[in-house]
Amino acid sequence: MASNLSWSAFGKATELRQRILFTIGLLMVYRLGTYIPVPGIDTGALRDFMEQAASGIGGILSMFTGGALSRMGIFALGIMPYISASIIVQLLGSMYEPWKQLKKEGEQGRKKLNQYTRYGTVVLATFQAFALARSLEAGSLASDPGLFFQASCVVTLVGGTMFLMWLGEQITSRGIGNGISLIIFVGIVAELPAAAAQFLSTAAANRETGALLIIGVIIGLALLLAFVVFMERSLRKIHIQYPRRQVGMKVYDGGSSHLPIKVNPAGVIPAIFASALLLLPTTLSTFSGGSAGPVMSWILAYFGPGQPLYLLFFTSMIVFFTYFYTKEVAFKVDDVADNLKNQNGFVPGIRPGKRTAEYLDYVVTRVLVLGSAYLALVCLMPEIIRSQLSIPFYFGGTSVLIIVSVGMDTIQQIQSHLLAHQYEGLIEKSQLRGKRGTKKRTKGPSRR
Repeated sequence: MASNLSWSAFGKATELRQRILFTIGLLMVYRLGTYIPVPGIDTGALRDFMEQAASGIGGILSMFTGGALSRMGIFALGIMPYISASIIVQLLGSMYEPWKQLKKEGEQGRKKLNQYTRYGTVVLATFQAFALARSLEAGSLASDPGLFFQASCVVTLVGGTMFLMWLGEQITSRGIGNGISLIIFVGIVAELPAAAAQFLSTAAANRETGALLIIGVIIGLALLLAFVVFMERSLRKIHIQYPRRQVGMKVYDGGSSHLPIKVNPAGVIPAIFASALLLLPTTLSTFSGGSAGPVMSWILAYFGPGQPLYLLFFTSMIVFFTYFYTKEVAFKVDDVADNLKNQNGFVPGIRPGKRTAEYLDYVVTRVLVLGSAYLALVCLMPEIIRSQLSIPFYFGGTSVLIIVSVGMDTIQQIQSHLLAHQYEGLIEKSQLRGKRGTKKRTKGPSRR
C-alpha cells in the first residue's frame, strides 16, 4: 500500500489532487477565523489570564479550539458542540424507539437524524456561548459588560460553530477525509509548535535537569505514538465459515473468512465525550475567577487537571463510554449476528442467530477490557506526567489519539482514491486494446 503514495501516481490522479487542494483551502479559512476576535473583549486582560491558565484548563481548551479560545476568536467554541450533539443523537438513536425506526429508513432517516443533530448543536452552542459570556464578565475580561455584550458574544460564537459545522460537511463530501476530525486535527497541530517552543525554553532555563527532561519527553512521546498506532491496528479475528451452495446446475464450495473486531472499536469518541463532560464545569469555574461559589471552588480544587478525583472520574467515564458506545453504536452484536445468518455464514461450533449474538457479546466484552484500559492509559499517562513534572503546556493523550487516528484515516482514504484511479486506468487500457484488436473482416465471396 505504501507504493500507492508515489508522486507519479499522485500526479496522474487529477480528482484526488483537486480534493486535497479543496480541503487545504477550507482548513486555511478555518485557521484565519481563529484570529478574528469576538467584539467587546479586553484583549490585554485576556492575554494575561490565558498565560496564567496555560498549564491548566486554559491550555486544554486552547488546544482543542486551535488557539481560538486564547485569542477569543469567533471559533472559540470550536466544533465540540456539534460533536457532543452528534454523540447524543447517536446514543438516543440506539435507545429511543422512534429514532430506531428512522435509522432503518435509509437515506431519508439519516437526513432526519442529521437535522436533529444540527438543532442540538444550536442549543448546546447557545448554552455554552451564554455561559462563556457571563464567565467573561465575571472574570473582568469584557471591556463593556452588559446585555449587548452577551447578545453579540452569543450570536458570534454560535454562528462560528455553525460555520465550522458547514466547513466540516463540505470537506467530507467534496474533499478528502472526515471534515470534523480534520478541523480538530489541524487545531491541535497548529498549537504544537508554540507549545513545544515554550516547553524547550522553560526546560533549557534549568541547566541541571533541563536536557534530561527534554530527552525524556521526546522519547516518551515517540513511544506513546508507536503504542497508539499498534493498538489502533490491533484486531481480534473471528473465523466465519460459509456452507456449500448450488446456483443452477453448479455447486460452489463453501468458503471461509474472518470477522475483524478492533481492540478499540469506539475510536476517540469515549475520550472526547469524557473530556467534554470534565471541561464543562471546570471551564465555568475557571473563567468565573474569584467570584465562584463554594461548589465551583470545590470543583476547581478537586476536579482540576492532574487531581485524583479528576483522574478517577476521567477513567470511569472513558470505560463507561467505551462499552456503551461500542455495544450501542459501533458494533451491535444482534445486527452482526442477523447479517451473518442472512448470508448463511456461521461461527464454527456456534449455532446461528441468538447463540452467535451471545458469543459475539462474550468476545466483544472481553476485548473491550483491553481497549478501555488502553484508552484510559493513553489519556491519563500524559496528565500524570505533566502534573508531576510541572510541564508548562498541555498535550494530553486525547490529542495523541486524535492525531494518530485522523492521520491514519486520511492516509487510508488517499490510498483508496489512488487505487481506484489505477484501476480506472487499467480498465481504460484494456478497452483501448480491445478496440485495437477488433479489425473489420473483409467479406469474402459468397458460396453457391
